[in-house]
Amino acid sequence: MSGGDAKKLVRSPSGLRMVPEHRAARSPFGLDEPPWVPDKECSRCMQCDTKFDFITRKHHCRRCGKCFCDKCCSKKVPLPRMCFVDPVRQCAECALVSQKETEFYDKQLKVLMNGATFFVTLGTSDKSELMVCRLSNNQRYLVLDGDSHYEIEIIQISTVQILTEGFTPGGGNTRAIGMIVQYKVPGSEEVAQMKFTAGEDFSCNKKLSASWLAAMHKVSK
Repeated sequence: MSGGDAKKLVRSPSGLRMVPEHRAARSPFGLDEPPWVPDKECSRCMQCDTKFDFITRKHHCRRCGKCFCDKCCSKKVPLPRMCFVDPVRQCAECALVSQKETEFYDKQLKVLMNGATFFVTLGTSDKSELMVCRLSNNQRYLVLDGDSHYEIEIIQISTVQILTEGFTPGGGNTRAIGMIVQYKVPGSEEVAQMKFTAGEDFSCNKKLSASWLAAMHKVSK
């Protein structure tokens, strides 16, 4: 593991977390731990209004920091956006969000890091280059490799437009065939553009390209 991507194990009141040694290397999809509602300010469950006492104990949701009884905050769910090593206690509302995000981390991010092949066109150029496009292991850059090499920082991407074909009146049978990405050039206010197109005459896996584009669409959200 390179120095820039090195991680360390830290313990917080919420649990064990595996975080980047340097804050600048953190994933753009990460979340900071929320401040907990102080115990002295929380005499009742913030969901069902049950009064806390010796039997009914209070628990803090690791995602929102609010205070709940055990019944309203009993689920332990993975929370990869906060880099927790193990599933952590969350309220019902936060648990639903985290479960959806875990699917994104387990599936879409892996697809993006595995990469796919596209014809890439810069700006208004009429020339394209065949390149392998992937998300960097630290999730911070969109990396393009061909005869040329480009790295676009994810946080600099302003818009992602997915290009499709095969539209029907009912909205079905469409498939992703490419995308247009606009991003800020570091050190200036200039906005650059790249167009990615899955090659029809190239023996690449079209299903893989479509899956990669679908995952990129979720990233943009």
